[in-house]
Amino acid sequence: MNALLRLTGRRLVQLPVMILGITFLVFVVMSFSKIDPAITALGESSSLEARAAYRLQHGLDEPLLVRYWNFLVGMVQGDLGTFSARQTPVVDEVTRAFPITLQLTFLGLLIAVVIAALLGVTAALYRDRWPDQAIRFLSVISLATPSFWLAVLLIQSATLKLGILPASGPLPAFGDDPAGYLARFALPAFALGVPVAGSLTRVVRTAVVEELDKDYVRTAIGAGIPRAEVVGRNVLRNALITPITVLGLRIGYLMGGAVVIEIIFALPGMGTLILNGVTNNEPNLVQGVTLTVALAFVIINIVVDMLYVLVNPRIRTV
Repeated sequence: MNALLRLTGRRLVQLPVMILGITFLVFVVMSFSKIDPAITALGESSSLEARAAYRLQHGLDEPLLVRYWNFLVGMVQGDLGTFSARQTPVVDEVTRAFPITLQLTFLGLLIAVVIAALLGVTAALYRDRWPDQAIRFLSVISLATPSFWLAVLLIQSATLKLGILPASGPLPAFGDDPAGYLARFALPAFALGVPVAGSLTRVVRTAVVEELDKDYVRTAIGAGIPRAEVVGRNVLRNALITPITVLGLRIGYLMGGAVVIEIIFALPGMGTLILNGVTNNEPNLVQGVTLTVALAFVIINIVVDMLYVLVNPRIRTV
């Protein structure tokens, strides 16, 4: 528990520094945009005086550091700026779209973890036999399969040929229509989770094999304890440590991949939002979406670090 508290304290101290670094990087990169927010908001036919008044009102003529400070102050107050001629708040769009991306990410993660756990443990228990060879072949194929390519294949097979799952259309709320909700997310979550499952399967297999080779496993089995009980109670728990560490890195991949998958399956998440921002020349929208995804990645990794401490008794008792 002491180790968990120390880790939590260190991460909370580092968090503001990381947030400042992320916001500064995103803000500086977006400041190089050639798009004039005044023209985007007022239109091509607006007068020079109106554009100048808009820039003055929104502080666009201020030095970079002043604008960055104003942005930070606004962000602390929940204001990420506005976009479009209607001056729509960016935070409103992010609040609407981010839960969808988060749901897709965790559904993809769930699929990846379930597949990796089943195949990885099976491959380890049947080491160097035909199930292990077959699972190795499948994991290499899934690892080498890009999510966007798999998404296209799934649309062609499951939607266009078989017609069993939708690839587009409205996304119902889970409380209103659970079956429709799961059907709408099934293909994008599967396309997102399969490549991660391929890499995670290899990690799980290696971790379980290393644990099975340890002396305490042979001693326990030699003492007459059933192998299934040793594996279920001790081996799997100890073997969880390495996959959880890798899982933190994979969540970032999943969240980045979700942005692309959302565009393919027409889901109204952060991917669609950032595409709209790029195609409609809305730097504030792109900036807000990028910043939100980056901060979410940092916070999720902090949570994964805490899980690592909780499942690793050697660190927990330090």
